[in-house]
Amino acid sequence: MRYAVLVTGPAGAGKSTFSTAFATHLRVSKRTAHIVNLDPAATGDAFEYQPAIDIRELVTLDDVMGELNMGPNGGLVYCFEYLLQNMDWLEEELGGFDDDYLIIDCPGQIELYTHHPFLPQLVRNLQRMGIRTCAVYLLESQFMEDRYKFFSGVLSAMSAMVNLEVPWINIMSKMDLVSGSSSDTFEPRNGKRGKRDIARYLDPDPMLLVAARDGRDQQHDNSRFHDLNRAIVQLIEDHPLVSFLPLDLTSTDSLETVVSHIDFTMQYGEDEEPKEPHDLDEGDFADME
Repeated sequence: MRYAVLVTGPAGAGKSTFSTAFATHLRVSKRTAHIVNLDPAATGDAFEYQPAIDIRELVTLDDVMGELNMGPNGGLVYCFEYLLQNMDWLEEELGGFDDDYLIIDCPGQIELYTHHPFLPQLVRNLQRMGIRTCAVYLLESQFMEDRYKFFSGVLSAMSAMVNLEVPWINIMSKMDLVSGSSSDTFEPRNGKRGKRDIARYLDPDPMLLVAARDGRDQQHDNSRFHDLNRAIVQLIEDHPLVSFLPLDLTSTDSLETVVSHIDFTMQYGEDEEPKEPHDLDEGDFADME
């Protein structure tokens, strides 16, 4: 059985860094893992490991922008349309991997996940090839600094979940930049927060949007925006699909927790036959027969 993890999320969320750390962790655990790059705009130094499969061998954003006079957003859409028209290339590339873990690093153009049909069609092709597929969605901890920005990220994650229709895990990345202790002497880049406050973001509390507003918000109060916020709160309460796993890549335990959730989501290893220990047949206990 082959397994594929789509690493999705907005630009700057740490997808490539997570993909590298994920692959390293699996290899240290004596598991076979390969990175697949689906970002035609990725730079040459984006990966610590050379991707086993790279969309840039089929099409690159620079070539599309130069030859077709497209902008970066339209160029990325064209690259994915071109990939879907040439799925035989991807099938041939994937044909050499059996019983492997494929970590698919996706681009950061958010509309590819939320409403375009490209990734859902790609997922269907992977499943048709017998590859068990799930997705992770990374949102960086900096979003916790602005509750309105945070809930825009929650809604984007919810939209992507509905669009892709695969087993899904949301990850709050770069948690090493957030302190959960008020006793820390340094000021982390993404702020100090109590554990209870962090929990309200990891398991999104819709009441954050309708909580008492500070003086700046009161000065610019607008009843229409307040009504919109209440409607968003109602949507999140009616469809509580989104929660986040914290990810601190400086902590092995944090990464191990995320990996174990991904394994569980995809039911990794459930189809494998149990292996008999060799020691019972030969070796240390052979002279006891």
